[in-house]
Amino acid sequence: MPARLYVLWLLLGGLLSCLCATAHPVQRNLVDTLYLKQSNNDHLSETYLYYAEPFEAPATAEHADSVWRAGQFQPGPWHQTLNLGFAHRRVWLRLAVANTLPHQTRFLWSLYTYTDSATLYWRREGDQTFTQVVSASSQLPAAQRAFPARALCLPFTLAAHARGVLYLRIDHHAGALYLPTDVTTTEDFLAWEVNYPFDHHWIWLVGFYLSSALFNLMLYAFLRDRIYVWYVLYVVCTTFFLLMEDGLDALLLPSWLYRSLWHVGQFNFMLLASACGMHIMQLFLRLRKDWPRLYRGGTWLASLVAVFVGLYTLLYPLAMRTSGAGLLVLNAGREVLLLATFLYGWVALVAVSGTPRRRLAAYFGLTYFFFFIGFSLFWLNHLGITNLHLLQPNMLAWGLFFELLMLSVLLMGRFRHTLRQNARLRIRQLRQRNALSAKLIAAQEVEREQLARELHDALGPNLAALHMACQGPAMRAAFASSPEAAAAGHHTELLLRHLRDEVRTFSHSLIPTEPGQGTLTESIETLRDLFNLYGNPTIRTYCDEGLEQLPPRVQQAAYRITAELLNNALRHARASEVLVQLLRHADSLEILVEDNGRGMPATPPGRGIGLRGVRARTDYLQGSLHIDSSEHGTSVFVRLPYKSSQA
Repeated sequence: MPARLYVLWLLLGGLLSCLCATAHPVQRNLVDTLYLKQSNNDHLSETYLYYAEPFEAPATAEHADSVWRAGQFQPGPWHQTLNLGFAHRRVWLRLAVANTLPHQTRFLWSLYTYTDSATLYWRREGDQTFTQVVSASSQLPAAQRAFPARALCLPFTLAAHARGVLYLRIDHHAGALYLPTDVTTTEDFLAWEVNYPFDHHWIWLVGFYLSSALFNLMLYAFLRDRIYVWYVLYVVCTTFFLLMEDGLDALLLPSWLYRSLWHVGQFNFMLLASACGMHIMQLFLRLRKDWPRLYRGGTWLASLVAVFVGLYTLLYPLAMRTSGAGLLVLNAGREVLLLATFLYGWVALVAVSGTPRRRLAAYFGLTYFFFFIGFSLFWLNHLGITNLHLLQPNMLAWGLFFELLMLSVLLMGRFRHTLRQNARLRIRQLRQRNALSAKLIAAQEVEREQLARELHDALGPNLAALHMACQGPAMRAAFASSPEAAAAGHHTELLLRHLRDEVRTFSHSLIPTEPGQGTLTESIETLRDLFNLYGNPTIRTYCDEGLEQLPPRVQQAAYRITAELLNNALRHARASEVLVQLLRHADSLEILVEDNGRGMPATPPGRGIGLRGVRARTDYLQGSLHIDSSEHGTSVFVRLPYKSSQA
């Protein structure tokens, strides 16, 4: 095990030892009555008594009072929150109160955690029967409760100097009886609630969680890397859990969303968050490639979590009605899966720590450690093993803060690494594409030269021989035998001459002047002269000096592009004049072909071959192509860049 992970393990063991040492606080003498004032700062544990019983027991205040007279109620932990841990039982709280204020006052008995239902009973001093004051449930959002607040508040009113006994019945079936509670006046409670989000750092903590999620959504939009999606889901699930823990969801969320979240269950969101965290770890440590079995084990565990949460959501309402073994199985299964997901994280980190990727494991181990410490303390409190709260709002919120802070740094590093990898991949693909394009263009050049030689060396002489044969004595005598034959002979001679000129033109347009026998300027001028044999359109050219100093591939591309554009103008433009200019600059060659023809239609003929070939050659040299066409003519501008050192 690397030194860093070993140190983290020692720190964890020391912290857990301290926590276990505080698991059983010392009990103190109990005050028999809570004297209610305008602001009640005394801890309620100094006064109340509690009793836990099965859900099947009678749910009446008279039954609870008989149990109290039998001496079965006991005081809560001194200056600690009542925490019974993992238990499926009904809880009764008994509190004797006296109103010390000189006027009738409205008080609130508040529960600061989610509770399926809570009912408050009251018996005035001297009376024999109890009255049900109010009943409330956390299943309703804040606006629909008896007193609209994030906490589950049960209001009751006492006359001036009135005395009596309160019984609070709490029914909660989720297997976590952690019951922070308080009794104070309405005014004192509201003053506390106004400052609560600020005093407990919730404003900026939630802002940090949300901004972190949005930031990773942006990273996903750039890279389409799934790790950022799992990060967002992880933050969302954990944030929901924390908001539900402190009741802020009852104030912030709409009614339908609030009910939906609690239908799934608070600790199930932590279970889903841990499954998302496993996926983040798998992707970050690249377990799929190097540890396929460990990766499959984590994937199966995450899938089991998702299936379990779905079954829990469906079966919990039915199991709650029975309050028997079904609830125990569901809640125990949740705790086992929660522990399994966190143990999987440490197993994965230890497995990777002995490999070349131990640095990644150390970085992620430090990140995981922050959240693991916060959640461990939170989970131990949840199970009733400890009753320790070091930070506000809780250790889990701060553990998540430091984990997200570290994880954001790691994922930002991953983002930069992925960008560099993508850049290298794009460069490699560009080089491969350029190499392929060079091969294709070279093959085209060989094919063009072969075709040009075939036209010039095979078809040309045959046409010349045929033309000479037509001018022989026998053919002349035959053509002179009648006016019709003479006309046919004349047309045949013109057609043969035209075909010979066409072959010559095509062969020269396919291949420029041979290297060493002429320059690019001469090749362009020869092409101009050949096209001018037709007489219409008239082609004029202008070429800057020094074109022969350009790189060979630029000269070759310039000739091909010029020939193709001239061929398009001759065939389609119906122009009377065409101007060709080749202008050399310090780092580029500009080709401008202008005609005064009819312009280019929306879908010009030959666009699939001619202009596509021009664009392909331009793109290969990383140049630019611009076409400006109207009914008065067409201008095509091509820019071919080159390095001056190659000129």
